[in-house]
Amino acid sequence: MNGNLEALSTVFTEFYYWVTVVFMFLIHVGFCMYEVGASRRRNHMHTLMKNVMIIPLVTVTFFFFGWWIYWAFPDFPFFGGLNHEMGDANLPWSKTMATNLGDRITGVFWAAFLLFSWTAASIVSGAVIERIRSSALWVHAVMIGSVWWIIDAAWGWHYGGWMVRILGYHDAYASGVIHAIAGGYALGVIMVLGPRLGKFAADGTPRDIPPHNPWMLTIGLFLIYTGFWGFYAACNVPVISPEAIGGQITGTTWTATNIYLAPTTLSAITFNFLMSLSGGLMAAYVVSKGDAFWTFSGGLAGVITASAGNDLYHPVQAMLVGAVGVVIVYHLHYWVERRLKLDDAVGAVAVHGYSGVIGLIIAGFLLWGAPSSPFEGYATINPIGQTAGAVIMFLVLGFVPGWALARVQAAVGVLRIPEEVELQGLDYAEHHAYEDAKAAIIEADKAYLATNLKAS
Repeated sequence: MNGNLEALSTVFTEFYYWVTVVFMFLIHVGFCMYEVGASRRRNHMHTLMKNVMIIPLVTVTFFFFGWWIYWAFPDFPFFGGLNHEMGDANLPWSKTMATNLGDRITGVFWAAFLLFSWTAASIVSGAVIERIRSSALWVHAVMIGSVWWIIDAAWGWHYGGWMVRILGYHDAYASGVIHAIAGGYALGVIMVLGPRLGKFAADGTPRDIPPHNPWMLTIGLFLIYTGFWGFYAACNVPVISPEAIGGQITGTTWTATNIYLAPTTLSAITFNFLMSLSGGLMAAYVVSKGDAFWTFSGGLAGVITASAGNDLYHPVQAMLVGAVGVVIVYHLHYWVERRLKLDDAVGAVAVHGYSGVIGLIIAGFLLWGAPSSPFEGYATINPIGQTAGAVIMFLVLGFVPGWALARVQAAVGVLRIPEEVELQGLDYAEHHAYEDAKAAIIEADKAYLATNLKAS
């Protein structure tokens, strides 16, 4: 490091990302609690296990090839080949991908992106609870967490990504880059997977399957809110000099930037995170007529809808965007459920996927003409570019890969659990609890009969 100022900024940046990673870990804790609260008793251990195993599987695969994709794919395949220089510098055997005292940043920056990968995988996990095989879900977790979402990040979140340069795509806090793609992927999977037994009546009317533990579900959502705040901070570069990013594009003062290296502040995202959260909560309460599940989920949907432009919105805009998005998402969820007979068990497709798409499109209109990036020659933000980006994220990189892989898994019989296992519960079938449970049921029946015989 050259000089005390550079040393101080480097150590601060390292600690900054480390703190955001710790905060974002709460997102995964929240998803675990949320899914367990939403599932029924006989599936709790299975729900926990599939979420826990996302951690090692996505972590290892992201280390070996996911991180390389982000740096190698900004132009590939439509506007250039692979970026071998940047990609090779982030291969698993490069010196930056180890305990190298000369590089204090790569490990924590890699970990921030890794936690985004866990989030993408967890969104898919929630939509398919109580009927998917663990092994099938883990394959999907690796594909969405270490392949598809990181391709879209290279295209639309990298400061040199072709979608940013050519389309004017702007998605500062990942309405599309994580949420739209994961929601689209989940939609593709559940379209093949089918609904839970009993979700629809004989005449096709959807039945409500209420959460088993609303308290756990609520705490899980609040942990997701908390982790999401850390996620917002992790989408920023905390301090950087103008010279470090190719000239005077941020003026003459060291500054924080967003993911596209445009100046921003933590104060800005604090305003807009809380205002979009509040707009989502209020709108969800009204449109759902006070339904607790939708009110709590609506807060998250509000933040996701506003996230694409929350570096540029006025706080009142952020609130209104969050509110409008929630109203659309709520009605769209039930329309799709009735028309297509799809079982989105925790509303993941709606809260993440539909919100992300709507947020991108709204940003295209509200931010029309604003710079997508501080670099010269890039297209400005516009409705066509944002809408095209939404289609790429939700449909091309999300829905199609999820649907195709699920079709292959279904064809070879490894996607969905058998009907008798679903009725019995995945805990007993997959986690060696069946014999113990059967013995407990027999003993309970004996005690019940003995009590009633004495009474008679």
